[in-house]
Amino acid sequence: MEQTALSLSDDQAEAWDAVSDLLGEAGVDMLGGSTLPPDEDPKGAVLAVLGKAGSGKTLLLAELFKSLREAGVDIVSGDYEGKKRRNRRTLAILAPTNKAASVLRNRGVPATTIHRILYTPMYDPEYEKIAEWLAGQGEKPEIEGLTEVALDRAFASYQLNSSVPAALAAAGLRGSDFITGWKRREDPLDIGFVDESSMLDAKQFEDLKDIFPTLVLFGDPAQLPPVKAEGGKMVFERLPESKQLVLSRVHRQTADNPILDLAHALADPQVDFYAFEKLVAEAAAKDDRVVLAQRVESDLMARSPCLVWRNATRIKLIHAFRNAFGAPADELLEGEPLICDGIELPMKHRKKRLDLEARGLIKGAQVIYLGPGRKPGFSRLHVMGAEDPQVSAASIVKIELEGDEEPFIPFAAKMGATFLHGAAVTIHKAQGSQWETVQVFAPDIEVASRMGRVEAGQPLWKRLAYVAITRAEHRLCWVVRNRLARPSSLLRVDDLTVAPAPLELTMQDDGVEP
Repeated sequence: MEQTALSLSDDQAEAWDAVSDLLGEAGVDMLGGSTLPPDEDPKGAVLAVLGKAGSGKTLLLAELFKSLREAGVDIVSGDYEGKKRRNRRTLAILAPTNKAASVLRNRGVPATTIHRILYTPMYDPEYEKIAEWLAGQGEKPEIEGLTEVALDRAFASYQLNSSVPAALAAAGLRGSDFITGWKRREDPLDIGFVDESSMLDAKQFEDLKDIFPTLVLFGDPAQLPPVKAEGGKMVFERLPESKQLVLSRVHRQTADNPILDLAHALADPQVDFYAFEKLVAEAAAKDDRVVLAQRVESDLMARSPCLVWRNATRIKLIHAFRNAFGAPADELLEGEPLICDGIELPMKHRKKRLDLEARGLIKGAQVIYLGPGRKPGFSRLHVMGAEDPQVSAASIVKIELEGDEEPFIPFAAKMGATFLHGAAVTIHKAQGSQWETVQVFAPDIEVASRMGRVEAGQPLWKRLAYVAITRAEHRLCWVVRNRLARPSSLLRVDDLTVAPAPLELTMQDDGVEP
């Protein structure tokens, strides 16, 4: 524990102590590495850990997760829940959206969504032996039809992703092979960590308090509140001040980061939009991680969406992108980006939904279109960031048109994963996601500035700018003119090549057929 404490800043250490005290009162001793049986009649406690970008919230959450796991607390995820044991303690790490959860998973934290924790899958007893082994609750099993090599692939996948369905998929299984049904959670859980809690609405917050006697929220008060938030406030802002722990920027971890410098400059009440744009220009003159761009780069839009405020701007940029690459109106080109907008399946096909989600087709996932599948309505897709990224799935693709016209659907299966074009997305939709390079369409933010709208005491344009620029992991392009650069080449997919994988795990149509 001393090693963990040494890695934290002063205010992170104070937050650590406060969370440790909260958990200690609930019977979990992180310092001593021990647990007591859960209270049969818990009182319920909520604590919020708040901070802007660069304050170390994610680092703190990850370290708390590791310490709880070392103390013997079981991790509960949305894809598998081990056998209930008397007096066991559990932790679930949640996020409001799949996008936000995937950011944590990419950093080694086994997060799931709030919705997925409400419904738990029922496993076939034979394959549950594999899940128990992966979760450290049983010996390595012998399963008819699965070789040692397949089980080793499953184990390697689980070590990387902490996902049972992904591990079983790596072994050559489909969700419909090992999931026999779903049930709504009947019993409350124990400890809940919620990331991106600025996105929670009041009902979700109440639902979480019903499920988790001990709840810790991690949130950024400078982000955008839910659209229908009462009074424009986030749920943690309604907690007593003593229950709100505020982290400052961790300078030693974010030193010499011009993007975070700009994000924090937005807190200065003297900085208006034009003063801020001058700061962007000054940062761009000193550091190539910030670019004051005269036009949107169409080449970049193919892999990293341009972030906008207004929906009309998003649709215009998408059509400009498609026109720049010569895309016909009635079909998609190989290499066009899409954003998964959900899965349209009736309740009786919930097992098929897991097939799609286990392959990375979750709401908000960024994918690249590779061409039509072998069956009508199917698409071959590359799921960005997925372990086995190339899949083929029944798809419903919608290309929105300007005005009140219905979206154009170049092709569609009867049911399956739904997609919108992904060359541009709104800043609200981008919340919880990150990309290596981000283009922000500044004319939209200037319009918000001129409108003078204020939300929860903050100018809307500042909140929009803050969320948009903090989506950039390494490079920020602040686009100042309403222009689109011509592409330097045709859309490509050769940069998406991956090491060959078993055919049934990647390109087989009927592997994900609803």
